[in-house]
Amino acid sequence: MLQNLTAFFLHWAITGLCLWIASLVFRGIRFDSTGALIGSALLLGLANALVKPLLIVLTLPLTLITFGLFLLVINALVLLLVAWLVKGFKVSGFWTAVFASLFISVLSLIIGGFFVGGTPDTQIRMPSGGTWL
Repeated sequence: MLQNLTAFFLHWAITGLCLWIASLVFRGIRFDSTGALIGSALLLGLANALVKPLLIVLTLPLTLITFGLFLLVINALVLLLVAWLVKGFKVSGFWTAVFASLFISVLSLIIGGFFVGGTPDTQIRMPSGGTWL
């Protein structure tokens, strides 16, 4: 159980770090406080785990027609949803959200590769033995 929490907190910290770096790179992303950054990182992780798969399934024909490019729109919409829900987290517009979500995804993949490494002890496991995250 403690291993699952460690992996969860590690993923949460990586998401928070990537959001913070994105706010430094993009002028259209702003956090009013550290609490807004922490809450945004948590909510973005939950939205990516719960809302994003539902949106992918609902827009599957459009995603197939655009050869997967519509996934960039879904990522941007999830980021805008988090900005709308978290007080103190601002995203200036749709195109900022598109490029920021792409930046956050690539950066979290790179940073996660260094820290997580994909070893079984850093993966979150479901009780039935399946791997989650």
